[in-house]
Amino acid sequence: MKSHTEYNFELQFPLDQIKQIASRYSISDIEEDLCKNRSAIIDRGYLTKSELGKIAYWKTPRSKSRITNNSDDYVNEITSIALSTKNEKIRIEILNLLEGVSWPTASVLLHFYHKEKYPIIDFRALFSLNCENIKPDEYDFPFWKSYTNYTRSLSDDLNIDMRALDRALWQYSKEAT
Repeated sequence: MKSHTEYNFELQFPLDQIKQIASRYSISDIEEDLCKNRSAIIDRGYLTKSELGKIAYWKTPRSKSRITNNSDDYVNEITSIALSTKNEKIRIEILNLLEGVSWPTASVLLHFYHKEKYPIIDFRALFSLNCENIKPDEYDFPFWKSYTNYTRSLSDDLNIDMRALDRALWQYSKEAT
């Protein structure tokens, strides 16, 4: 496994096309619900089991059934810690304790419901950043941190929100493959 300094993310399309590519992304009803509930969840400081189920279904439908194995209290506590801690490593890694949640679904939770900007880790986004050789079973905190730092810098440099950047990365890969 590479050290975090060895990842070389490289956007596979011109920077000035991000907004145009993002505009071609089709927003589902489930995604609209995830976005609509953002403020309420941030204010509350945790997700319910039902809300986690929607996230899991949107990201990876086959994992939603495993979400039901988590108790309501467990989901509330784990997501509360993830959304409140100042420790970056705890934020992402504690979510992996939830049954049915791995790095991609955990990243969705942070992406939509943390006050700070977080990317969604996905094979399509990684393809668009010329980093598709990293497989989900190889995700770890150094890789996640490097990916997060790169996408945050891109978002800041281009003055584009993380949701639009994520849509562009996903859509570019969808059209290119």
